[in-house]
Amino acid sequence: MRSFDFSSWQSIGATLLGLALFTLIGVGIRLMVMMTIQQRRERINRQINERLRTLMAAYKTLGGSFTGNLMVDPRHLRDLRRGEAASGEIVGYPAAGAAGGDSDRPRRIRDAVEAALSDIILLGTADQVRLASRAARELVEGRPVHVHDLVVALRDFIREALDLDPVPPDMAIPLQGPTRPSSGGKGGGSGRGGESGGGGGRGGGSGGGMGGGMGMAGGLGVVGGASLAHGAAGDDDADDPAGLPKN
Repeated sequence: MRSFDFSSWQSIGATLLGLALFTLIGVGIRLMVMMTIQQRRERINRQINERLRTLMAAYKTLGGSFTGNLMVDPRHLRDLRRGEAASGEIVGYPAAGAAGGDSDRPRRIRDAVEAALSDIILLGTADQVRLASRAARELVEGRPVHVHDLVVALRDFIREALDLDPVPPDMAIPLQGPTRPSSGGKGGGSGRGGESGGGGGRGGGSGGGMGGGMGMAGGLGVVGGASLAHGAAGDDDADDPAGLPKN
């Protein structure tokens, strides 16, 4: 306050102008800092949300099954076509073309697991990346893969990131394995397409029936008109027994 000069109106105006300018600069700096912090926080939140979304999808792919065969079959279609499935068959998986065996499902499971492992290697923690890389090496080497340890690591990380209570250690959760894709997706689409095609057939049949009905009605009309004309001519002949034209 000692530096402020209130001895004249000019000095008071200069003092007020200086205070306003200082306040404006301070408010501007504060707004810039707040906007920078907010943008950085939003970017971090987007990154965290995208990371959690990707890891949750990987968790559902790798740990969506509790029953059945919980291993990942590393075989490719070329391996199945070589005819080596009968001699070098992996325990727990039927040979290609075997009765009751679905050779397409293990390959689809393997493809989904490979994509999930790639996402984990990209966005996972150090422990998760180590487990995912070990599973990827086992797939490359052609060995059956168990992903239960990786599923547990993902579950613990996701629950911690969402601020949820950890899983009780005394809870006996069964082993988890990759999700088994349903084999009715394509059939359902084909069925719907067949129904649509059937509907088109029904529509065509209806159109054809309507066209045929109209044609028949037209024909009946022509025949009816001819019959009436012939009947009228017959009546005229009946009125004139000699068959002579009337005046």
